[in-house]
Amino acid sequence: MITMKQSIILAAAILCTHTFVFGQSEQQQQHLLDSVLTAAHQKNSFNGNVLVADKGKVLFRKSYGIAEESTGRKLNPESVFELASVSKQFTAMGIVQLHKQGKLQYDDPVAKYIPELAFYKGITIRNLLNHTGGLPDYMDLFEEKWDKAKFATNEDVIKIFAQHKPDTLFSPGAKYEYSNTGYALLGAIIERVSKKTFGAYLKETIFKPLKMDHTFVYRSRYQPQKVDNYALGYVQDSLGNKVLTNSFGKDFYTYYLDGIVGDGMVNSTLDDLLKWDRALYTDKLINAEDRKQIFASVKTTDGKETNYGFGWQVSKNKQYGTIASHSGGWAGYVTYIERHMDNDKTIIILQNNSTQFTQIPAKDIRKVLYNEPFPIAEVMKKATPTAAELKQYEGVYSNPEAPVKLTIAVSGGALTAQATGQGAFPMDAYENHTFRFDDAHIKMIFDPAAHTMRYIQGRVDVVFTKE
Repeated sequence: MITMKQSIILAAAILCTHTFVFGQSEQQQQHLLDSVLTAAHQKNSFNGNVLVADKGKVLFRKSYGIAEESTGRKLNPESVFELASVSKQFTAMGIVQLHKQGKLQYDDPVAKYIPELAFYKGITIRNLLNHTGGLPDYMDLFEEKWDKAKFATNEDVIKIFAQHKPDTLFSPGAKYEYSNTGYALLGAIIERVSKKTFGAYLKETIFKPLKMDHTFVYRSRYQPQKVDNYALGYVQDSLGNKVLTNSFGKDFYTYYLDGIVGDGMVNSTLDDLLKWDRALYTDKLINAEDRKQIFASVKTTDGKETNYGFGWQVSKNKQYGTIASHSGGWAGYVTYIERHMDNDKTIIILQNNSTQFTQIPAKDIRKVLYNEPFPIAEVMKKATPTAAELKQYEGVYSNPEAPVKLTIAVSGGALTAQATGQGAFPMDAYENHTFRFDDAHIKMIFDPAAHTMRYIQGRVDVVFTKE
């Protein structure tokens, strides 16, 4: 029973589904993947690039949506994205390589390389790698203490911690808590030990050897430059419009923290990330013992699994085997990489929209890869009804259990809907008498002969009758 007006207008989004059992052919898998992602894009929950590979062979590679809203420039499979926290695996690899060169040890105290923080006792490089160091989040500290007229860098992270000495959250190794601070300090350690910038070091030791020619460290606000085929990152403002985070001003955290590397700021493409994935099965950069360290879930001192290694989340699944993955989210980007290490399958997802509707469609992609049945979202064709055809839907619709009525009208060549006491909103037309307002995930299906309209939004699914 509907009990609140808001349950109709503001209900959560839902997929219109039917169950499909996948076949085995590669062509059918490609079709299903495209259906899943097209439907997600239509519902504003996906805007980006996807690559799916099986044993290194690209099974699917496609773009959905816009790279630059102001010009309408579209994404393409070669578009460059900020990776956000997916960058952490490269920071971890940088540390592993310094270890291999004998320039540091995993169990060295952080204070050996950052003596300014010697008052934090017992925290090791290993603790930073697997998020068991217990340091508080640097972003909260900068929000409170930093002069936001200035860009912050990794050295500033060290300085602000040295100055204010915030308490640790727990003893080193006692707990797991995801820490951007830890990876910012790892970025600083790489720079201090290698005597190179973070970007130059990763380029020399990872990107160039693997021919990852479109991968680089880039801070678009701190050191702006022209990057061809760049996907700009968009968020929603208070009115629901897609905007760049720069529009929030220079005292917004994604602006003044743009100089910090290690926890993010690597930029890359689908194809370069696949090169990275393939290299991790070989000895090009590291050996089997190194891989064992990187992809092993560490335990806390009380024996609990953290499901995190060195820059990778690690899990075991009865069907899929060992999975190494990582997600990222920053300044309009939502990114993800997933490696099925026992079955050699790869999922790479790069998105440049971060809104209330954005989702990472890895679960459905995984099901396609393993030929599992699951409800697949319905893909609908847009329609262009005439003014006369639109006229047949006009009227006031009600349901005795609903606290509001819906007025359907034609305005500006489109069908609009207005609930009692609320503003009208336009709807896009689709086949089979279906209209949608995707900003709120509203769907209306009309039956002109029966004078009814089926309203669907989230868990709300109600039939209204024209008065």
